[in-house]
Amino acid sequence: MATSTSHAPFPSRPYTGLGRSTPYNAQQTPFNAPQQQNPAGFGTGGAAGGLGGGLGGGASGAVTQQQREAQRLERERAERTERERREAEERGALEALSEEQREEVNEAFSLFDLDKDAHIDYHELKVALKALGFDLPKAEILNILQTHGVPASTIHNNNPSNSKAPAQPTFTGPSRLLLSHATFQHIAAQRILSRDPREEILRAFELFDTEGKGRIDLADLRRVARELGEGLQEEELQAMIEEFDVRGENGIDRDTFLGICMG
Repeated sequence: MATSTSHAPFPSRPYTGLGRSTPYNAQQTPFNAPQQQNPAGFGTGGAAGGLGGGLGGGASGAVTQQQREAQRLERERAERTERERREAEERGALEALSEEQREEVNEAFSLFDLDKDAHIDYHELKVALKALGFDLPKAEILNILQTHGVPASTIHNNNPSNSKAPAQPTFTGPSRLLLSHATFQHIAAQRILSRDPREEILRAFELFDTEGKGRIDLADLRRVARELGEGLQEEELQAMIEEFDVRGENGIDRDTFLGICMG
């Protein structure tokens, strides 16, 4: 009978077939471990960048807001300075007028303030300035109203007790803006002071020479003296003509009249 020989069992080895994991390939080593993807962008670098961007954006927004505020304050300061300068010029112009000129300005305003609300509209302003010798075009009248005028609705709404003031401006057309008495005084004063004195003298000459003859004769002097209520005798009027009739034309021409007035 044969004797069986016992052998020590072979050590078992894990099966490395397809589709199975072994203790060795179940864990990856640091050398061949794949890089982990971070689709959300989180991490030390992402957090630092996000924080920096947030702080930078907030600071930029604050600076922009401060810049806008500074620009607004500067703009308001410039507008206030310009307004104060213009008001000072207007006051100075009015004070520079003679008493007679101020009366002329006030009379023109009162004459054409037809509804007596202490304000004049486009049409009233145009004829009032024309009475003072300033025949301005429509564009310039509108510019005055746009610069210095106030809405008509605010005038009548702020004066409910004034029964004499109509609910609407007297005239139709471009009359949404009105000019106050004080503003009219200042504007008229500035124009009077900037007017060439030659133009004023020639305008006075035309009041004498209504027929456009180019000279003032005895009949013109007689008529003006009568209109002004001056009790001048015929001999006095004739003496005036003879004194200044340097050309022997029985009258005073334009240049001679200008020279007399510019004296």
